[in-house]
Amino acid sequence: MNKLISFFIISISFTVFAQDTIRVIQPDTTQKIKTYSVSEFKKETNKLVQDKNFLTANIGLVVKSLQNGEVLYSTNENKLFVPASNMKLFTTAAGLEILGSKYRFITSLYVNGEISYSTIYGDLVIKGSGDPTFSGRFYDGNIFKAFDNWVDSLIDLGITSIRGNIVGDDNLFDDNNYGIGWSRDYESYWYAAPSGALSFNDNCVDITLFYNKELDSVIVRHTPEIRGIIIINEVIPVSPGEAATNIDIFREPNSNKIKVFGTFSRTSDTLKTYASVYNPTYFFLNVFKNRLESRGIKVIGYAVDIDDYNKSIDYDSAIHLFNYPSPYLYEIIKVINKGSQNFYAEQLLRGLGAEKKGFGSIENGVNACEEWYSLVGLNPEHILMYDGSGLSPLNKVTPNQIIKLLEVMYKSKNFPFFVNSLPIAGIDGTLSRRMKNSVAEYKVRAKTGFISFARNLSGYAKTQDNEDIAFSILVNNFNVPVKLVENLQDNICNLIASISRKE
Repeated sequence: MNKLISFFIISISFTVFAQDTIRVIQPDTTQKIKTYSVSEFKKETNKLVQDKNFLTANIGLVVKSLQNGEVLYSTNENKLFVPASNMKLFTTAAGLEILGSKYRFITSLYVNGEISYSTIYGDLVIKGSGDPTFSGRFYDGNIFKAFDNWVDSLIDLGITSIRGNIVGDDNLFDDNNYGIGWSRDYESYWYAAPSGALSFNDNCVDITLFYNKELDSVIVRHTPEIRGIIIINEVIPVSPGEAATNIDIFREPNSNKIKVFGTFSRTSDTLKTYASVYNPTYFFLNVFKNRLESRGIKVIGYAVDIDDYNKSIDYDSAIHLFNYPSPYLYEIIKVINKGSQNFYAEQLLRGLGAEKKGFGSIENGVNACEEWYSLVGLNPEHILMYDGSGLSPLNKVTPNQIIKLLEVMYKSKNFPFFVNSLPIAGIDGTLSRRMKNSVAEYKVRAKTGFISFARNLSGYAKTQDNEDIAFSILVNNFNVPVKLVENLQDNICNLIASISRKE
């Protein structure tokens, strides 16, 4: 029985390569789709892989039938490649299989003290578990919704005053907030936001820019507006013809002083960008404290990280107020894979370490993954894992291990959740603009991956006979435009989708 959904296909679109040129042949929807036998597929794929544009590149490629196990094409299948965000396939697969599709991160609120009438005498303690979802992603864009739900719960309990501190217990995760091998140059940007057992808004500040004609200046605003976040506006307005809109940000190390700089065209629409924060726990606590006070709950004390807390907490004797569960894991992995969200992947890896080893660190998360790899027949020695997202250039994996992972998940009860988390060619996620109006549109569900000198694509496809295929196309160390590498991958996917064993 075919596990992948079969879709209506329009036509095939190939890109013809020539040195330093990219020429795209547009599909003719009036023509019948050309099909390829397996031998023809191999011949055409060879032409693409051996194109002189990729003479200096390293290409690893495996195409395998999930119906009968036949390898339709392979080259450099056991060589190690930098996987970039293809590493997320391993993180999300391990998460589903180890934790279960309906796993939830649980954040708990306690009182370290006592409650008398409407007042908490003591400290409100928030015990974090690494939930990445305190943002607008699951709340119609309202980044404060989860916190406001907490405030509602406290109001329902009759609480109007907290005569103590708001304490954040982030000790389930270690304080190494970044992946192993990450460049310090990344740290200002959303895609390298730090991890933490307590995290808010992907541990980023939302920054909005727009041109004010009356002031002839660029206005920079940020959300959330809390104590400690300092935005320095060095953006210069320019007229069309002078320069284009080109905005960058820089957060000073170990600080939440964020400089926004560059040029902004006077004719540009409102622009939104993001900056990562320093110390996710204090960011989380200060935002929550503000929400409490904005709703009339008076807080006498301060936001306090548990590392700076001068009292002990016995959770068995503390007053447990309530637990707050995250959305299910099968919903969380959609964010990770469709949008290639690094922060969520890093939270999941550390969450695996916390659940299986008692403490959320990269090392414990990797150990939990490696134990599962060995259990299901993957070779951990051919999967060098230094983070959960693939941002680290130290990560290495072979095409064969990716194919084996895809096979394991294809046979798993969690396959529907796994495959539904992957971008659909021409439709959504990071593949929304690729393979549009081609034979591969709808027929390919795959994870992209991109860091310097690595552009990868791995996942599932259907042939013209609805035969399920697993494929991995890893391209490293290329010296041509990224678009050319994408066209190579897209053309191979078109060929896979055009295979027919019928004469």
